[in-house]
Parts: sequence; C-alpha cells; structure tokens
Amino acid sequence: PREPGGEAEFAQRIDPAREPGLSPQQRQHMAQVELAHRQRALQRRLRSRNLLLALGIGVVTVGIYGYTFYSVSQERFLDELEQEAEAARARA
Repeated sequence: PREPGGEAEFAQRIDPAREPGLSPQQRQHMAQVELAHRQRALQRRLRSRNLLLALGIGVVTVGIYGYTFYSVSQERFLDELEQEAEAARARA
C-alpha cells in the first residue's frame, strides 16, 4: 500500500514533537520505547565486544601457558647437572 508521498505507511517515520494528533502521554511513551531500543542496541554491541575481548584474553592466556610448557620441556640444564653429578660420583 502506497501513500501519495511515495512511502509505505508501515515505513513512515514520524516526529513526535510535530505530530498534531499525539497526546503528551503518547509522546512520552514513544520516547520511552525509543530509549529502550537504544539501550538494547547498546547492550548488544557491548556484549559482542566483551565476548571478543574475553576470547582474545583466553587465546593469549592459553598461548602463554602452552609456550611455558614448551620452553620448560626444552630445557636441558637439569640433564647437564645430572651428568656432572654422575661424573663426580664416578671419579669419587
């Protein structure tokens, strides 16, 4: 259904301050609904940002943990100390 202005009625945007047929209660209700929609959109954005941040922190933590285990498993200084201790025992 088209209006003479070219926009469909369901897509028509109105300005509550300029609309002559609205009561003050209706204007207040529209403002409250609009504020609720904005807050919901903001919460969605924050939730997605928080999720990305949590995933990033988790990846960094797992990476550090994995690297630590890898580097500790590569250390051979205890093997060298044991070899020196065995050599000292053999000499004694």
